[in-house]
Amino acid sequence: MIRDKSATKPAKAAPKKAAAKKPAPVKAAKADEAKASTGKIAGRKGIIAVAAPSFRRERALIKRGVWPVAGCDEAGRGPLAGPVVAAAVILDPDRIPRGIDDSKRLTAEEREKLFDKICATAQVSVAVASPSRIDRDNILRASLWALKRAVAALPEAPRHVFVDGRDRLDTECDCEAVIGGDGIVLSIAAASIIAKVTRDRLMCALAQDCPGYGFEQHKGYAVPEHLDALDRLGPSVHHRSFFAPVVAARAKHMPWTVEPVQDLFSVTEVQVETGVEIDVSANL
Repeated sequence: MIRDKSATKPAKAAPKKAAAKKPAPVKAAKADEAKASTGKIAGRKGIIAVAAPSFRRERALIKRGVWPVAGCDEAGRGPLAGPVVAAAVILDPDRIPRGIDDSKRLTAEEREKLFDKICATAQVSVAVASPSRIDRDNILRASLWALKRAVAALPEAPRHVFVDGRDRLDTECDCEAVIGGDGIVLSIAAASIIAKVTRDRLMCALAQDCPGYGFEQHKGYAVPEHLDALDRLGPSVHHRSFFAPVVAARAKHMPWTVEPVQDLFSVTEVQVETGVEIDVSANL
């Protein structure tokens, strides 16, 4: 007898309905909101949004009746050659050029354009500390001297000054030092652009006076090309005498200008005549 095999097979279960997919959370939006204070944007690893300098501190002083307010900054503390250039700027609150930022964040073309706009709308002054003053006073004192002179040279005497760095200036008005001020205070950022562009132009002029060093390219900084030129040509009159690479180049090319330094740890032999009796007990 032939049995119906289909009768013994269990009935096939009805296909399960696919579970409804939960909507994916908007991770990027939440991450962006959570990290807004740090400036990090989710999904863009390694990219940090840096806030541009603002006019907030200047406006707070204006509301208190304090005006004019100046910002000042310098360019050229680190190079081996050339001057330190300091600038002071009083921005016109009603005519502030767009795009002002820390000069280090801008391209050379952007700095040149902003230089012209700032000079056309604001009160600007510049002071220069020469390499000879840097050699005499040291780089910090020379920079502070130039900054003070730039503030004093403004067409209108400010009542408050913001200066980049940790050192306040000895000015007749109130002075406030702001660490990293060129990226925080708009007036300091404007001064950083004026100082940077002015110094770059000066270094290009010095390149024509002293060819071979590449001042027009590296602006006097200690890049390999500049160090090679120093070793090959020796220091020029525009180099800072007491910066270590310049001292080494001067010792090689002009050794007679380098004063020998006494070794404080050397042992000096003292000869004692024989036959002289020393009464040790006399000092007891």
